[in-house]
Amino acid sequence: MTNLRQDAWTKDEDAILAEVTLRHIREGSTQLVAFEEVGEKLTRTPAACGFRWNSLIRKQYEKAIAEAKKVRKERNKRKGKQQATDLQDNPLSLNSNNVYSRYDGEKTLSLNEIIVFLQQLQSEGPSAKNLEAENKALLARLANIKKENGNLKNKLDKINKEYENVCRDYQDVLQIMERARKLTEVPVRN
Repeated sequence: MTNLRQDAWTKDEDAILAEVTLRHIREGSTQLVAFEEVGEKLTRTPAACGFRWNSLIRKQYEKAIAEAKKVRKERNKRKGKQQATDLQDNPLSLNSNNVYSRYDGEKTLSLNEIIVFLQQLQSEGPSAKNLEAENKALLARLANIKKENGNLKNKLDKINKEYENVCRDYQDVLQIMERARKLTEVPVRN
């Protein structure tokens, strides 16, 4: 089993995350699939990839995301027009073996194969629950870090105020000492 990384993200890893996610958006795939792919490449969990994307990287690539969505939309339009043409030429039919077929050279699926596929997909549901649990844990950790950050900011503000007071006191002491020095100076007479 591969150990998953928990170290800080590098710029190269951020770039890989952005590149793969944008590619999946352009191709009409889901971001979850992109996060799984990136997670495998970088030995990180898909949830960590998704969290990094949503919390930081996505904001940096808003224009690229919009462009990728345009590409996907155009691609889907072309694909939809092609499918409409294909359906007019060769409508979907159900043969005697309960097998749906649109094209002669296309692999056909029986109703039983579709049911088995859907059952396998449903049995993979716990992985989604694991992702949800991991996401909740990460959100709780983030909340704790934000709270700790707030506490540290308060301490820093307090220390800065104390430092300013010390600086003022120091200036006051220097002024007093300067006055005392001037008072103790003996004028030199010729």
